[in-house]
Parts: sequence; C-alpha cells; structure tokens
Amino acid sequence: MKLISWNVNGIRACVQKGFYDFFKEADADIFCLQETKMQEGQLDMDTPGYHQYFCYADKKGYSGTAIFAKQEPLSVSYGLGIDEHDHEGRVITLEYPDFFMVTCYTPNSKQELLRLDYRMVWEDAMREYLLSLDAKKPVILCGDLNVAHEEIDLKNPKTNHHNAGFTDEERQKMTALLDAGFTDTYRYFYPDVTDVYSWWSYRFKAREKNAGWRIDYFICSKSLNDRLRDAKIHTDILGSDHCPVELDIEL
Repeated sequence: MKLISWNVNGIRACVQKGFYDFFKEADADIFCLQETKMQEGQLDMDTPGYHQYFCYADKKGYSGTAIFAKQEPLSVSYGLGIDEHDHEGRVITLEYPDFFMVTCYTPNSKQELLRLDYRMVWEDAMREYLLSLDAKKPVILCGDLNVAHEEIDLKNPKTNHHNAGFTDEERQKMTALLDAGFTDTYRYFYPDVTDVYSWWSYRFKAREKNAGWRIDYFICSKSLNDRLRDAKIHTDILGSDHCPVELDIEL
C-alpha cells in the first residue's frame, strides 16, 4: 500500500497550485490532508475512485483534516472523543480489518509558546488514544505533528531551541510516544540522513535555502515494522509550505 500525507495549508489555495496533478500521479491507496482550512460545502473535491472524509474546525478558515481512501473503511470516527480537543477538526480515524489509519494535525504551540500548556494536555490525550487503538489492532498515524524530534530534523537547532516545535517539552512528548511502542518510519529507514525536511517558512527564502524542519510524519505501531517497505519525503512537490510525505507498507 502507498500512503500519502500532506499539510496543504489551505486546500482551496492548493488546488490552484497543482494539487490534483500530484494527487493523480501519486495514485495513493490512502491520501491524508491536514490544515484544509475549509468548511463543508466550500469546495467539491474531484477525486474519482476515492471515498472522502472531512473533519472541519468550528472556526472558519482554520485547521481541518481530510482523508481520501480507495477502500471503504469498516468505520470512521472524528476527533478524540474528548470535547476539549474536538472543535478544531484535527483528527480522523479510519478502521480497516487489519489496522487503524489516523491522520492528525497537532496544535501549534504558537509564538511565545502561548499554547504550550494546552499542547502538553493534547499530547497526553493523543498518546492515550493511540494506545487504546493499538490494544485492538496496529495503528498508522500520519500528519503534521508540529515537532522536529531531534536536532537532525531541522536546519538550525541551536537558534530554534525553545521555539514552538522544538521545545524540550514537545520533543519529550514525541519520545514518549515512540517509547510507548511506535516507530518513526522515516528514521527507521534513514536514521542518519540530514537536510531532508517537510516544512519551510515562507520568510527569508527558507525553501530556496533548504532551511527547513521535518515535522510531517508517518508513525506506526512497532508490530508493523516488518511490513514497512520505504518512507519518502517529496521535497520537490510545491503548492504548500509543507511537502507531501509517503509510507510504503505491505498490508
């Protein structure tokens, strides 16, 4: 199976910048989006052959996730089932016979870490949610998780230390998730690869200089490790400040 995840930073804008070209070329079995920034009825997505699932934020033009899947799932759920966390359209879960597919757009801690305390509560709730799924069948999590886990995962770790996405607290939560029985699939295949990122600021010609961060992930239950075939980051695909990431897995 080929799985794709992409923070499109506004799907209505992204479809004007070649989204469908990549979508068709990728021909993924499951294609997940984050930061769709739209409400129901604002855009009719043209994805023949795919079942479509959208999770919208209450706030207009904010957050939001989507999944396009060739195979219809056994069930679909939206959010974590916790009211505090379920008004921003951040999580969709598809249940299949042999695994759960979860896409997530993790809350950003924001400038001056205004939302870091909330982010810590979110992280614990998300980890517990994933563990509850994993107790039933293996889990594949993808999305913009808004953290560069290690120094290798961003261009300028020293100057960004304590900034949103690279605080000790956020990094420790990612470590806790992996230690709970999950695999960062890109690092599974490429533990030492440097200078490969999935997000670049629109400022300071960051993408041109490849001054980026790897904050988009495929993370899976360790029980699936022997089924992993490859992980890719499509740095050449434009249309957003993020690029798509891919997991190839035998399921």
